[in-house]
Amino acid sequence: MSLLELIAAADERGLAASAVACLDRCLPQPADGADPDPLRPLWAGCADGSVWPDRLAEVRAALDAAADTEGAAPQIRKLLGEAPVDRAAPELREWTDACSLLALEVHLGQDATPSAGAEAVRCCREGDPEGAGPLLAGELRRQVRILEMLAETTEASGAGAGLRQVLDVSTEGQRVLRAAVSRRARGRV
Repeated sequence: MSLLELIAAADERGLAASAVACLDRCLPQPADGADPDPLRPLWAGCADGSVWPDRLAEVRAALDAAADTEGAAPQIRKLLGEAPVDRAAPELREWTDACSLLALEVHLGQDATPSAGAEAVRCCREGDPEGAGPLLAGELRRQVRILEMLAETTEASGAGAGLRQVLDVSTEGQRVLRAAVSRRARGRV
């Protein structure tokens, strides 16, 4: 299935976790003394929809207070401001799609391999990653893997384990992107 098909088929828990994972991977390296994991409270809201509104408000406040202007931080704050408070499927699906798109665009922007820009992202989302650079292709694989893992677990059995696995995959992706950003900043692309 393509990324767009997986997003279309995902349940509310899968949509929420996939979106949070996308944003989590795009967070810039925190400044000294800053919270290294500002989206952590929102992960609990992925497992339990009843705490989503409070966790979302907590994360919004924390990121607004940090007022980071580096990298994708302003876009992440904007998307968190647009996140549906009640996790209703139609709005949540649109939000997840926007988070997915942001993550792919951020990875495209850091890719050392030139590609066709927005066209490469569109093709990746539709299931054709040919011609995508390694960072963009890697992010596509992570998003697909996360949505597939979440589809395999249900609220009743393994929901927590599924989210832990998603967090692990997302953390790995965050390290990859931060390393690419660091290499670029040092001029060793």
